[in-house]
Amino acid sequence: MLQHTLFHLSRLPWAQATITRLPVAHQMARRFVCGESIGAAIDAVSTLNGKGLYATLDFLGESVTDQQAARNAADEYLRALDALAAAGARSNISLKLTQLGLDLSEDFCLRNVRRVVAHAKALDNFVRVDMESTAYTDRTLAIVRALHAEFGNVGAVLQAYLYRTEADLLALTDAGISIRLCKGAYREPADKAFPRKADVDANYAKLARLLLDRCGQAQPARDGRIPPLAALATHDEKLIADAQAYAREKQLSRDRFEFQMLYGVRRDLQARLVSDGFAVRVYVPYGTHWYPYFMRRLAERPANLWFFVKSALGR
Repeated sequence: MLQHTLFHLSRLPWAQATITRLPVAHQMARRFVCGESIGAAIDAVSTLNGKGLYATLDFLGESVTDQQAARNAADEYLRALDALAAAGARSNISLKLTQLGLDLSEDFCLRNVRRVVAHAKALDNFVRVDMESTAYTDRTLAIVRALHAEFGNVGAVLQAYLYRTEADLLALTDAGISIRLCKGAYREPADKAFPRKADVDANYAKLARLLLDRCGQAQPARDGRIPPLAALATHDEKLIADAQAYAREKQLSRDRFEFQMLYGVRRDLQARLVSDGFAVRVYVPYGTHWYPYFMRRLAERPANLWFFVKSALGR
């Protein structure tokens, strides 16, 4: 119920207007969002690279309903790719299709994203297309497939809480498309997603093993920008340990897969994995439209919510 409420609030304009006026919201958001400008994002990526971590840069924004705003978002990604190249950063980019116009028109969105993917290709970089709610799954995967067939430097995100994900994983890896496997961060009905956390965790472990099975013959990661076929996005130490044990059992080289985590979450675990010789990529969001992303992070960890509420009340 608490998670449902927070997800609902993340989509309400009046809640956004109220919460973003609170100084504590800005203070807490800085834990999960590196800053508002490209310069702040490049600084954050450089710091991560200095610690042996890779990055993927996300310009925050979603659910755009204006064509010019969608074009502006694409332009921002072009600038971000140029800035990453100028800095010699070991980072690629991640983007959401609703930020680039998917709610307006699939063709319009495809043209916008194609500009970004083509520019990334010219710079020998990579674009990860984030997954949103199930209202967008089929259209998102269709665009990923089309752009991967044309350029090759495009990957998808699959969510372990969806019943359909195993079939999607097999189809995408058959096409050589890199996958970030996550648990899922949107509120979905029980006819589409596992309602129990234990079932989501069990399915994640199953799908992670299946993805590792698929990555043995694929291209390995390259220079921190081009990821391997398998990217396991989780902060769950049990799931990470299970994936490590399975990779050892299958004698998989560590350049065949990577772990991915969120900026500001479990920095200790990120450092430990790097020191143990594993590739770790950190999802680095930036920009002014941080409210929906921030609310989803609160929903994922109630301890963050209670700290936020107490701080807002001045206690």
